[in-house]
Amino acid sequence: MTDQAAPPPAPPQAPAPAAAPPGAPPAPPHPPATDPVPPEVLARAAELYVALHRDPELAGAERRTAGRFATALRAAGFEVTGGVGGHGVVGVLRNGPGPAVMLRAELDALPVREETGLPYASTATARGPEKGTRVPVMHACGHDAHLAALTGAAATLAAAPGSWRGTLLAVGQPAEETLAGAAAMLGDGLYERFPRPAYVLAQHVVPLPAGMVAHAEGALLAGSATLEVVLHGRGGHAGAPHLAADPVITAAAVVLRLQTVVSRETGPGEPLVVTVGAVRAGTPGGGNVIADRATLEVTVRAFTDAALERAVAAVRRIVRAEAAAAPEPTPPEPEIRVLSRSRPTVPDPHLTATVRAAHQAALGPHRVTRWQPSLATEDFALYGDAGRELHGVEGIRTAYWMLGATGPRQWAAAAPPGADAATRLAALPPNHSPRFAPHPRLTLHTAITALTTAAQAALTAPPEPPTDPPGTAG
Repeated sequence: MTDQAAPPPAPPQAPAPAAAPPGAPPAPPHPPATDPVPPEVLARAAELYVALHRDPELAGAERRTAGRFATALRAAGFEVTGGVGGHGVVGVLRNGPGPAVMLRAELDALPVREETGLPYASTATARGPEKGTRVPVMHACGHDAHLAALTGAAATLAAAPGSWRGTLLAVGQPAEETLAGAAAMLGDGLYERFPRPAYVLAQHVVPLPAGMVAHAEGALLAGSATLEVVLHGRGGHAGAPHLAADPVITAAAVVLRLQTVVSRETGPGEPLVVTVGAVRAGTPGGGNVIADRATLEVTVRAFTDAALERAVAAVRRIVRAEAAAAPEPTPPEPEIRVLSRSRPTVPDPHLTATVRAAHQAALGPHRVTRWQPSLATEDFALYGDAGRELHGVEGIRTAYWMLGATGPRQWAAAAPPGADAATRLAALPPNHSPRFAPHPRLTLHTAITALTTAAQAALTAPPEPPTDPPGTAG
């Protein structure tokens, strides 16, 4: 069950607070007279959100998405440059002396078939990994809401130049889902071609009640490494396995042994997950054939770089050891290749405290909560000190918070009356689900407010003097 009504031209409307069913969270109050989000800004953001949701694009192919985002920034008065690190978009708005603050959102969607039943649900497809195939595409992670909210915050800040001083950068990043976009933009001169920010801000929708934001104390998201493992064998007849070297047996042994990296090599108090997300061997209809290779994709996730390095080393050790146990003559050595890598997302504590205070003032303390660290991952950390090997500077502070996206009716329907919050959260469709459906108006209003007030706080009351001269190119 979803909350959404018909799509724009009028922005999707939330149910009236009085009509919220039993078990729903308290609805956000009606916007006060000092609401930082003008109605016309919210309406345009909702129109963009629906357009993006209907027409998603996969990582590396975000041409139309980038164009829509760039058009909205130009309309707000930003100087816009496209094609940065792929389809990346950078908008710059200068407003006198002061720090430079970068607001970042993501352009790409996921290969997921949408099952929300929304009137603006995606029916888009994209070229598949194999020749002649097509895959469904959906904004199942909320990047469409992030982009729409960023255009709303950009327009709000551009219309109120008296509320801040400095330089504002609005960045649409490609290829976040593949963990390649941040590095690509930095490699293409993001901090050399444009004003280098002292502060970088971002937010992400999650299935918390819409109207809420959540900040972490310490690590917010994990770092990860995804490895492709190719195990070689000797193909043969299924009726004569003694004359072959079956790589499927080796792959099965690897999968089972990898679980001991967590259960026997990692302390109980140190969060770590090892996931074998793909196993491929043989061909359809090949039940009578022993394959000559098996391929695994293994992801490890942890909250520290040291734990991540230990886990990656353990994966390599186990793969090689199990391959060495194969029958003689020994097949070729296994191939181990890193497909993607990310650093843990650990927001700067001083900037986070400044932003949290701004959110409490704008939304009310009861709508600002604590975020339990998640083993999900992304590449945002590269914009700060974690990526200094890419951009060559230190002292860039980051803040990142989670944004509630579940409407009152959906929250109430997630579990029986009387169920606690943990039960409801477990029952709601999570990010990357084909049924993930943020409530447009409540989500966008809170997202624009949160991003606008966070930017104003960083621009007008920075927590500490930045290490480098603010608002200058690197």
